[in-house]
Amino acid sequence: MGIVKALTTAIGGSLADQWLEVIEAGNMGDQTVFAPGVKIRKGSNTKGTDNTVSDGSVIHVYPNQFMILVDGGKIIDYTAEPGYFTVKNSSMPSMFNGQFEEALRESFDRIRYGGQTPASQKVYFINLQEIKGIKFGTPSPLNYFDQFYNAELFLRAHGTYSIKITDPLLFYSEAIPKNAATVEINDINTQYLSEFLEALQSSISQMSADGIRISYVASKGRELGEYMSDVLDGQWRARRGIAIQSVGIASISYDEDSKELIHMRNQGAMLGDPSVREGYVQGAAARGLEAAGSNSGGSMTGFMGMGMGMNVGGGILNASSGANLQQMQTNRQQQTLKEQAWTCSCGSTNTGNFCPECGSRKPSGPWTCECGSVNTGKFCSDCGKPKS
Repeated sequence: MGIVKALTTAIGGSLADQWLEVIEAGNMGDQTVFAPGVKIRKGSNTKGTDNTVSDGSVIHVYPNQFMILVDGGKIIDYTAEPGYFTVKNSSMPSMFNGQFEEALRESFDRIRYGGQTPASQKVYFINLQEIKGIKFGTPSPLNYFDQFYNAELFLRAHGTYSIKITDPLLFYSEAIPKNAATVEINDINTQYLSEFLEALQSSISQMSADGIRISYVASKGRELGEYMSDVLDGQWRARRGIAIQSVGIASISYDEDSKELIHMRNQGAMLGDPSVREGYVQGAAARGLEAAGSNSGGSMTGFMGMGMGMNVGGGILNASSGANLQQMQTNRQQQTLKEQAWTCSCGSTNTGNFCPECGSRKPSGPWTCECGSVNTGKFCSDCGKPKS
């Protein structure tokens, strides 16, 4: 028993007259991975049953569908090519590999005697489209060592991922429950989700080792999908004939300790800038004046208290402001020197007009003429005026 390609001339108005039965996939939605064939038209063979595929019946295979023909629990034939195929009890297995070329023949030889147990003839369809929108969420926080914060942080991740069936025969044999009818991905996702979350932890740890900041994880869906593929694809392809296609992170959240560490580190980084520190000092003084003016005992009492406080803390504020201003001046000087620095042809970096290593003169930089043209030579390339 096998299938042969139907003649294209039979497709059209004479279809009902030439074919006994026409079989197509049942309801196959976006997350349906497996569906039985249903007879969309029954011919004159009224004595047949749903467990029998009559000789001469036609199976209609749509694009991105994989059809398998089962007889008495054995996989008899299959096709990954779209079109019309006639069932012939006298024919040998034809095995139309379609997009999979010869890759399915080994799987067919290995598992053709497995499959459904009832002694009946059945047609089944497997969805070859990308199965999208499979939801995941970490039940507990995942640890993430962030090199920028130099701390062990913890995050939760929620989102969706997608898979694609890469070996439909292996998928049918290993992933589809026996005697199952229509199978949605969520019907068989419990084990896959556990393995997915385990691989997610490994992939996130690898992102940590690669130095990716924790705040960038949410925007690294493509990279995370590649990490997941490295961890899972070899295992899932060999065992079940499926592979990870993409991972989408919908939200990243941190536990309370991680939030506090991140806030403290960011605040410290900001206060490392002397201009920010000076603004903080001036702001603190302004808030003190405002509080004194709104004192419930009267503004005079508030200002008197503030005056006593200033006698004590004024020296600290002045010293802090002085240190901030000095560091800002130092930073400006360093920036100026950095901008003035030039590299000689001998490789030495200098700030003066002559190289102390070889004595070469500092090359002249670009200059702007009165006409607005920017030049590097001694004369303006637009108006011819000499460099001033």
